[in-house]
Amino acid sequence: MKSLRRPAIGWLVTLSVILAFSVPAHACPFCSTQGQTLSGEVNQADFIVLGTMTNAKRDLNDFSKGTTELTIDTVVKPHPYLTGKKRLTIPRFIDAPADQSQFLVFCSLYNRPAEFPASTVASSMILGNFGFAQLDAYRGEPVPKESVLAEYLKGAIVVREKSTPEKLRFFFQYLDAQELVIGTDALMEFGNADYKDVRVVAKDLPAERILKWLKDPNTPPSRYGLYGLILGHCGKPSDAATVRALLDDSGRVYSSGLDGILAGYILLDPKAGWEYVTGILADPKKEFPVRYAGLKVLRFLKEYRPDVIPPEQILEAMKLLVAQPDMADLPIEDLRKWQQWDMAPVVLKYGQQDSHKKIPIVRRAILRFALSIPGKNAEATAFIAQARKDDPERVQFVEQMLKDEQPRPAATATAPTSGNAPASGGS
Repeated sequence: MKSLRRPAIGWLVTLSVILAFSVPAHACPFCSTQGQTLSGEVNQADFIVLGTMTNAKRDLNDFSKGTTELTIDTVVKPHPYLTGKKRLTIPRFIDAPADQSQFLVFCSLYNRPAEFPASTVASSMILGNFGFAQLDAYRGEPVPKESVLAEYLKGAIVVREKSTPEKLRFFFQYLDAQELVIGTDALMEFGNADYKDVRVVAKDLPAERILKWLKDPNTPPSRYGLYGLILGHCGKPSDAATVRALLDDSGRVYSSGLDGILAGYILLDPKAGWEYVTGILADPKKEFPVRYAGLKVLRFLKEYRPDVIPPEQILEAMKLLVAQPDMADLPIEDLRKWQQWDMAPVVLKYGQQDSHKKIPIVRRAILRFALSIPGKNAEATAFIAQARKDDPERVQFVEQMLKDEQPRPAATATAPTSGNAPASGGS
């Protein structure tokens, strides 16, 4: 089973490299790939061209500098700077391989070369005179002759102002692209999208195509999660049997994406799928990643699809994981975030058992849960009192952690008061 390789970083880099990027708060569940996409790069670049590199020359006084001629074959993202230009001079030495004919180049324009006043450059660029502008070709991608990368980017530019579901319909067509850079980028577009948008698109996508991808042993495991989730929305109930066969196939190793396939199974057949997932959760002998995939499915159902499995059943399933010391901290923290204080007897019970007490991270999770319960809960009060007696510094540390996690109140301007009027609203 093939997997995606981490790309090299440099000027001539694979554009699928994941830049430092904050994952969206509501990113698509079960999509393992999020990050800066080519659409983001398109927005940042002043212009993008596809062209041929020739006549590379080094600066004889500084071998770290040089120039390379770029003959423009296709303008992917236009800019007034390109008007009348058939060739660009890239201000760096690019030793392109002899068999590499074309490069996709992302460019920006500097507004302020040192030898001209800023006001001169700014006014000239506003008027469309780019004679003073300096070119920065900051990213390039070698492109084979048969590449459709330029076509893909042009399409991405066309749809970038449309609604997210409309954009995802475009990117779906490229999920199985032969070029890794394109397929990975399309996958990231789904990964960055909200589930509500993926759900809108998924119900109308071709289930037979998704099933084909899932059955293909060459499909990268990083895609299983998304494909399983999509199938759960567009497939027929009868497709659940096919998904079950894939899950039961001992020859398949789900190093990634098992969570999305399990979720898709439940969406297709809630009864059979739920029994299968709870069977995983109830078996502490299952590998940790397998049980963790089951936990992620519980989170998905609780937070996104309470219409599929009743919340009380999800909480019962969470109890199965709280009982397992090697991962109890995870479901306990989920219960705290969900404010499921009725689960206090279950959670605090394990705070007294050696199986859980001896694991620091689990002990901390139980204490966090107890400290977060509002009001006067007798069990929590007793638990915290004992914890203070046993290790007061630890309790103080956890209390400070919880305090630091609280959102800070927004600063509000205080209006000046006059006379005897109260400074704040009253009565």
